[in-house]
Amino acid sequence: MNPSSLALPTNRLAKAAGETYLKFQLNRQVPAVFSMRHVQEALILPARRLTTMPNMPAPVLGLTNRRNRVSWVVDLPQLLGLSALDSNTQQHTLILVQVGSVPIGFAVQQVEGITRLNPEDIQSPRGQVTSALVPYLRGCILQKQDDKQEVLIVLDAEAIAQSPLLLGNEPV
Repeated sequence: MNPSSLALPTNRLAKAAGETYLKFQLNRQVPAVFSMRHVQEALILPARRLTTMPNMPAPVLGLTNRRNRVSWVVDLPQLLGLSALDSNTQQHTLILVQVGSVPIGFAVQQVEGITRLNPEDIQSPRGQVTSALVPYLRGCILQKQDDKQEVLIVLDAEAIAQSPLLLGNEPV
């Protein structure tokens, strides 16, 4: 990602009044956020609690039962066209989201916590990420973190839930 073409937010007071987002690492190199309005829970799931299903697309890791609700678990980086998470792991870091009535568990590298972002600071992702990723984003935001700048990608949970792969419109 190229942070030189993004602008830092200018109004520091607006940051405190922004919307809440869950910040996480998609993989080791890509920080991202989800709006908290879709996030239900973040958790560590032991691998044995994941039931794999045959003939599913590679990003679909399987099913899990959490609080009497069955949810698909998806390798989010792989779904978005990035490198897949380590499949030989003893546990998965999950973000459970709810889009409409559909619960989905997204496996990610690491959850970092909650942050506030001003929606007006979200900028176009074009030129920052691969074109395959753009349909799943609300945009990018440049954030100063420990005397360095990082580009956060702002994911759109609704667009990801409508992915052709998750809706069964893409070949296995």
